[in-house]
Amino acid sequence: MRAALNRLRLVTGLPLAFAGLVELGPGHLRISELQGNRTTSLSGLSVHSGNGLGGKAVALARPCWVTDYSSSRQISHEYDAAVAAEGIRSVLAVPVVVRREVRGVLYGALRAPQPLGDRTVGAAMEAARDLEQALVVRDEARDLLAAARPPEDGAPGAWEEVREAHVALRALAPRIDDPELRQELLRVCGRLAGAAAADTAGADPAAPKPGPRVALTPRELDVLSCVALGATNAATAGRLGLRPETVKGYLRSAMRKLEAHTRLEAVVAARRAGLLP
Repeated sequence: MRAALNRLRLVTGLPLAFAGLVELGPGHLRISELQGNRTTSLSGLSVHSGNGLGGKAVALARPCWVTDYSSSRQISHEYDAAVAAEGIRSVLAVPVVVRREVRGVLYGALRAPQPLGDRTVGAAMEAARDLEQALVVRDEARDLLAAARPPEDGAPGAWEEVREAHVALRALAPRIDDPELRQELLRVCGRLAGAAAADTAGADPAAPKPGPRVALTPRELDVLSCVALGATNAATAGRLGLRPETVKGYLRSAMRKLEAHTRLEAVVAARRAGLLP
């Protein structure tokens, strides 16, 4: 939300922008991010679907705006006190919609009763689209985190599913702007790799002991994760958003570090070192 509000203010020059996500139940959001505010009257404000300008945007799932909030007959006035305390007059509200569900609202406001032009409304809608894409990525990450759990029985088929989730997590991580969530994904990847190595060693006492830890770069691990599933260089490039030549370079570098002569040897060595599940 912070990035979306930054973009909105930068493009439009609006002095005040704020936003909230639907967190308390269907059609019920709480304002949690504010920029350019002079008071805390809007911070933590709970907005119900249909109430006020933001609630109207939630109910209709489309942008709404008024030139003078306090006197507008287009909205209800449950939040007049909080709005007046911040000095808001002209304001717009744009819903954030993911998979046909309203997930939040972005607001932009002026402290004067001036019309908001098409350029301002368009910029607010673009900022909302950015936030929608960020939420899609976050949802994908959480779904993958829920799916990427080491199987209790250690069955080969179950581990293949985990490896698929591992590759998807690694491919998704660079797309995530939230550093905490990105690091959580990478920590999960590391746990999956360690769990797989421990499971293999426990299932077969004669299996080779884990080798020395090799320092591979994140992209080298991304490439090896795809290779481990049998992906070609071209398929790996498409999945990771890289050029095939770049994939070859990462693969050669990983093979050199792992002292492997073939792709298969590199995958085996990486799993033995606890780098891949």
